[in-house]
Amino acid sequence: MERTKAVFNWSGGKDSAHALWHAIESQHYEIVALLTTVNHDTRRSTMHGIPFPLLQAQAASIGIPLHAVDLTPKGDMEDYQTAMSQAVAHFKAQGVTHFIFGDIFLHDVRKYREQQLAPHGIEVVEPLWGRSSETVMHDFLASGLQTVVVTTMADGLGAAAIGRTIDSDFIASLPAGTDPNGENGEYHTFCYDGPIFRSPVPFRLGDPFRRSYDVRLDDGSVRTYSYWFADLGAI
Repeated sequence: MERTKAVFNWSGGKDSAHALWHAIESQHYEIVALLTTVNHDTRRSTMHGIPFPLLQAQAASIGIPLHAVDLTPKGDMEDYQTAMSQAVAHFKAQGVTHFIFGDIFLHDVRKYREQQLAPHGIEVVEPLWGRSSETVMHDFLASGLQTVVVTTMADGLGAAAIGRTIDSDFIASLPAGTDPNGENGEYHTFCYDGPIFRSPVPFRLGDPFRRSYDVRLDDGSVRTYSYWFADLGAI
């Protein structure tokens, strides 16, 4: 059976690894690259704050090439769209027709992806889409994928959750109203072992540190968001 050429949009976290596992298990896709966005100044992934050497180590263990898109910290949405359009054109020229993501139920995010990719003739694939958070988490825990918490919202789970393993005890400890998968930004993770990896990715957690970011909203006002990060590093 001829497989469909696809790019997987890689964050380095649990939902990304979980969706990749399903995409590989389906045997429908020839995944030619793991596409990730990296902050040009910090050399960390833009969403999870994972250092670039660890992203490279993940890709090497998985056995799929990493394709990093550099983003400037002060760039706006137009800069992001330009950089991603260049990446899409690069893969389109290689015969890629599908981009795979690890979203679960954020409809506005999926709609945005589809609107950006449809003009290029690229179809969006979401292996985890439409399942309940509880079902996705149950499936994740059964998958054998191993992850640790590396980012939390400062006014939510805070520094205490940094470094915790995602397991049934962690899920049971989450405060009421917290999405089990962190779909509302409650936490982000680093995946280092499991069925998609040839061998575990060695890493060190380091001490947690806090950073705040000012974000300009649609109404022109500015809101400050604060997060705790693990000082992740390669070994």
